[in-house]
Amino acid sequence: MDGAFEEAAVRLAKFIASHGMTLVFGGSNVGTMKAVADAALAAGGKVVGVFTTNLPMSLAHPGLTELVVTHSLAERKREMIERADALVALPGGLGTLDELFDALALRRVKNGGHKKPVGVLNVNGYYDPLIDFLIQTRDKGFSTNAAVQTLVSGRTPEELFDRLVGSLPPVC
Repeated sequence: MDGAFEEAAVRLAKFIASHGMTLVFGGSNVGTMKAVADAALAAGGKVVGVFTTNLPMSLAHPGLTELVVTHSLAERKREMIERADALVALPGGLGTLDELFDALALRRVKNGGHKKPVGVLNVNGYYDPLIDFLIQTRDKGFSTNAAVQTLVSGRTPEELFDRLVGSLPPVC
């Protein structure tokens, strides 16, 4: 894996912690999830992991502020969405894409959905093909411009959060 992805995860975690936000994530102690949790904790941030019994408990991060255990992946996604104020996907694989698309789809649902901003940290253009694909769904008549604009993108944590929620106060 390109080291830029882990560096971006660490930068995002430090940004979140420095602004007094709580990191809510999948609860794992491997890969990018471990890097983002460890960095947020090291920066003095609060970190909530939402783990599922569908995975071996040996993969759960042991040092979190709070660990929530759900009985299914669907419950895990619901719990993460409920606890978050904004939803951000780092570069990742199928699990990340599943969570991202679930968050986007639920953002469009009037009853039973959510109204939280959804974004991607677009490290080194990782999400450019996905954004192009979403634009294609609009251009081919399968989606609307409003649906495409539901996904916010930023290349740095600062840019992403500015687009998601507006300018945050400077870190003291």
